[in-house]
Amino acid sequence: MAMLRLALAQFDFPVGAVAANAAKVAALIARARAGGARLVAFPELTLSGYPPEDLLLRPSFLAACEHELATLASTVDGIAALVGHPHSEGEVYNAASLLRDGRIEVTAHKQALPNYGVFDDKRYFRPGHASVTAVVADVCVGLLICEDVWRPEPAAQAAAAGAQLLLVINASPWDDAKQAEREAVLLARARETGCAIAYLNLVGGQDEVVYDGAALLVNGDGAIAARAPAFVDALLWAEFDPATRRFDAQDWPVATDTTPTATLYAALVRGIRDYIHKNGFPGVLLGLSGGIDSALTLALAVDALGADRVTAVMMPTRYTSQLSLDGAREQAEKLGVDYHVIDIEATYQSFVSALSPAFAGKGADTTEENLQSRTRGVMLMALSNKHGRLLLATGNKSEMAVGYATLYGDMCGAYAPLKDVYKTVVYRLARWRNEAGNGERGTGNGQVAGESGPIASSGRQEHAVHDQFAPPVPRSPFPVPGSWIIPPAVIERPPSAELRDNQTDQDSLPAYDELDAILERFIEAEQSQAEITAQGFSADTVRKVVRLVLLNEFKRRQSAPGPRVTTRAFGRERRYPITSGWR
Repeated sequence: MAMLRLALAQFDFPVGAVAANAAKVAALIARARAGGARLVAFPELTLSGYPPEDLLLRPSFLAACEHELATLASTVDGIAALVGHPHSEGEVYNAASLLRDGRIEVTAHKQALPNYGVFDDKRYFRPGHASVTAVVADVCVGLLICEDVWRPEPAAQAAAAGAQLLLVINASPWDDAKQAEREAVLLARARETGCAIAYLNLVGGQDEVVYDGAALLVNGDGAIAARAPAFVDALLWAEFDPATRRFDAQDWPVATDTTPTATLYAALVRGIRDYIHKNGFPGVLLGLSGGIDSALTLALAVDALGADRVTAVMMPTRYTSQLSLDGAREQAEKLGVDYHVIDIEATYQSFVSALSPAFAGKGADTTEENLQSRTRGVMLMALSNKHGRLLLATGNKSEMAVGYATLYGDMCGAYAPLKDVYKTVVYRLARWRNEAGNGERGTGNGQVAGESGPIASSGRQEHAVHDQFAPPVPRSPFPVPGSWIIPPAVIERPPSAELRDNQTDQDSLPAYDELDAILERFIEAEQSQAEITAQGFSADTVRKVVRLVLLNEFKRRQSAPGPRVTTRAFGRERRYPITSGWR
């Protein structure tokens, strides 16, 4: 039997950019055909982007997707193309259509609709009822969509219909446990059915989720034939032998660092880059305090956007240490960002003076501490407005969990890169980044730059896709591997908000190793206080931490979006009531 040459388009297809996405598909189909592919596949909901959410409730949006699909189909010749799209025929389906010979040959509907975590498919789609197969170059191919492969029945149906190869298109968001879960599922499906599996995933950041790509080829015996690197846009080529049901991956990029920390760093960089780029902002702004959170955020921002698109602002008061002043200045100078020092002591004192008649008879407390943070928030928002640069919030998940953050102060910002990153992981990322030196940070674990490109101006107007889909990946002026990017003194110092004399975070919180261990058990694992205490933690400490988590839901509702990188992120995934008697 002849080999089937196929191409997998591991690319970013932004939400709502229907015409631009269709133009990108057309260009990639042409590339795949020129490269000799008989079949090219695109991710789940390619034309609409994923997740389109309530755009799917707009008839005009669905009509635009159908129009672009029909136009694409009329141009496809000499190759078969599997394209994901919403399909409206009285009901709306999450669909994938095989385009060939100038027409839509067959359409598959997603059968298993996830409605957990970040997924809300049942709000928008009706389920399909049967697996669909198509013959391409004498190979019977089963067409599955994302969650379909996580259930045994759709794959079994396709195999019973004669499928030799399962082609699975996905929009599967990344988290720190996802890849191991995917591989276990795919190996199980291959061994159950005897079918080889080509698994293609979307790549790119979309609001609070980040898609990693990380395409996989699994042979019919359940052995993994190839893994694509995470967070890389690429057209991936392979030959499939239907006689042996084995793949030969051809010239796939190879990740140079696949450690969990490297992959997490790449996820955060991709999230920042795509959020800023897709929303049309010229750059970002952040408060650089001399602490580790803002230092890591600055490094991420420069790696994502380039130093020329990043502004850092130090805003000292009488409580700001010399270590903070020196650390912030040294890092800003080394990274080459636009840097400003704005002393806020006088501004803060003017607020205190204005409020003093209304505060009469009440001693100083956390109100005055929070007022310093809110003074900084006012300054940063003014700078953001004036220069048009998006403000990044720098808080981490540990702080957001227990409310160790000030509303309208350090919580000011439109995007929060570390929102789902625990403090202990912040330290790990900072040390890793220093060791990474001048490698290609965040471009897919040391790989090539992405090819996904601008789809909207600040006025949200679509424009034509160009031959090169990507903004240039920045190259920061860092010296050599092993040279610090985040000052070692900033990493090693005791963490402090510096809102009063000699303040440290541990004045108010348990040590972060202990705090994060409790938080992970309570948030990710959903363990009870009794279960956590039984693992050796102090009952009083557990009770205090859990109380703070539940009490501060109202703050988190007002926090900026940030990339989801754990299995239980605050926001669209973990939704607890603000008003609740449950303790």
